[in-house]
Amino acid sequence: MKLAHGLKTVLVLALLVLVTVSGFAAEARNISSTQAKELLARDKKVLLVDVRTPEEFRMARLRGAKLIPLSELPQRLKELPRDRPLLVYCSVGARSSSAANLLVSRGYREVYQISDGLVGWYRNGYPIEK
Repeated sequence: MKLAHGLKTVLVLALLVLVTVSGFAAEARNISSTQAKELLARDKKVLLVDVRTPEEFRMARLRGAKLIPLSELPQRLKELPRDRPLLVYCSVGARSSSAANLLVSRGYREVYQISDGLVGWYRNGYPIEK
């Protein structure tokens, strides 16, 4: 079971590297947690996408976030609307950067990622759900 999950993760990461290196993907917009908070206050249509693991999600998350772990994202793209801005986050910004670039490469036009992640959000004193 762990081997299959590990293989799936490696394949997803390889795909993300290929997409990034090919130059096919446009850049997603990297924003700080402060800018993300402002975006959420300004635009109620923004969909929050948490790309962490279910275990991490259970411990803490942003209110209203949809959990789609990075390893499952390529298979679950149909769950994400193309007509709304997407704000992607993880713990510190590494996984969300990969996820945001994948989304842009698949035709999602308005994609943001929180560069300092949930850790930055929390350090700024912004609310999280537990």
